[in-house]
Amino acid sequence: MTESIPANLRAEATRKLALQALEALKADNIVVLDVRAQSSFTDYMIFASGNSTRYVSAIAESVIEAAKSAGEPALGIEGEDVGEWVLVDLGDVIVHIMLPDVRLYYELEKLWGEELAAEDADSAH
Repeated sequence: MTESIPANLRAEATRKLALQALEALKADNIVVLDVRAQSSFTDYMIFASGNSTRYVSAIAESVIEAAKSAGEPALGIEGEDVGEWVLVDLGDVIVHIMLPDVRLYYELEKLWGEELAAEDADSAH
C-alpha cells in the first residue's frame, strides 16, 4: 500500500486484510474493536483465538505474511516464540491471537470496552 492512500482508508484496508487472514485459518471468536476515539496509536484492535500454541502461531504467521504481501510488513511481533498470545502490530491495526484461557484471563475486550466492537459485516465472522 502506498503513502498516497488516506490514513482512514489504509486503516480499513489493513483491518480487512487482517480479518481475511484470520478467517482463512479459521481463527475462533474474532472480535474487532474500533478504538479511534480512545487511542492515538492505533485505529482497530482485533482479537482472535486458536486452540493450541502451534495454531496461535500459525494464525499469527498468516496475518504477518498477508500484511507483508500487501506491502505493509508488521511493525512489531511479540509472543511468537511461546504461542500463548501473539501480538501483531500492523500500525493502524493491532491483532491479538490468544489461547482461549489466556484471552479469558486478560479480558482485553472488556478493558477496551465491548461496546467498541465494530458493527460491520466484515467483523461479524
